[in-house]
Amino acid sequence: MNTHSEAHPSVLHELNAISKRLDKLLAQLRDEENADTDLRGVVRDLHAAVALEPNVALACVFLNQIAGTYAVRHCIETAIVVTMVAGAMRKPLKEMQSLTAAALTMNVGMLREHDSFQRKPGALEPHEMAIVHRHPERSAELLKSAGVTDEEWISCVLMHHENADGSGYPGGKTCDEVTQNARLLNLADRYCARVSSRNYRSSLLPDAALKKLTGDCSHDADPALSDYFHQVLGPFPPGCLVQLENGETGVVAHRDPASGMLEIHCLRDPAGNKVEVAMQRLSGQPGCAIHCALSEDDADLRFSMKQVWGALAAL
Repeated sequence: MNTHSEAHPSVLHELNAISKRLDKLLAQLRDEENADTDLRGVVRDLHAAVALEPNVALACVFLNQIAGTYAVRHCIETAIVVTMVAGAMRKPLKEMQSLTAAALTMNVGMLREHDSFQRKPGALEPHEMAIVHRHPERSAELLKSAGVTDEEWISCVLMHHENADGSGYPGGKTCDEVTQNARLLNLADRYCARVSSRNYRSSLLPDAALKKLTGDCSHDADPALSDYFHQVLGPFPPGCLVQLENGETGVVAHRDPASGMLEIHCLRDPAGNKVEVAMQRLSGQPGCAIHCALSEDDADLRFSMKQVWGALAAL
């Protein structure tokens, strides 16, 4: 793990370094025959970054702080969520590594098109949808030709767009045919896509994204997975911009998965005035329960992650 400072490692710095490495690895994958080792190195570094401070890793997702193209950034964001949910489920390390690797490489089969599709203002054309529907198979083929032999990794990539009711692709498989790990990746992929803005739609607020994700029975029929997503993320995860019942506005800094207690750093008082030093609140204090999540425009807050999380979030 290449920390920018031995004394003060930064999760944000590590994730940005991972983004650069992954971008290069995925771009060159077609010419590789033994990419497994390098990709597993990225997995280990991502696990280390998340372990350093999970709250900061999640905040990087919701505050859109990971550098790079959308195609690569989305894979890293999905990998962060997958890593945290799989950890809460106490999955074996080998399984977690395969899952994280699948998240990082799930879209390599349409890497060249992903950003242009994301920027497109309207619906995709039929030939573009065909590329989307083929990308799980194409991604799996590229990984195999690049030397990846891990069956769990490959199967998760191949099935990460299959739905419980058989409406997914590429195989139209139903819930009984899709592994739990592939369903976990499916949920994380869709959740991260919904909390990211695109040209043709605004992002969903985290509470709305979680509700929509876990309430859609056509996609997943595993209530245990939904429970773990609620446990790890909750409706107001770290990095979520919020307004409290007392009218203060700030950002969720920490979440205790066991108690659900939130620490909020408020940067505007009830009158809407900016404060010089963030007011630290706990969601259990009188008047400090969260009234609602806010979009970036509605919150009108400008701050660096380092202001809230210190050296762990330094660039």
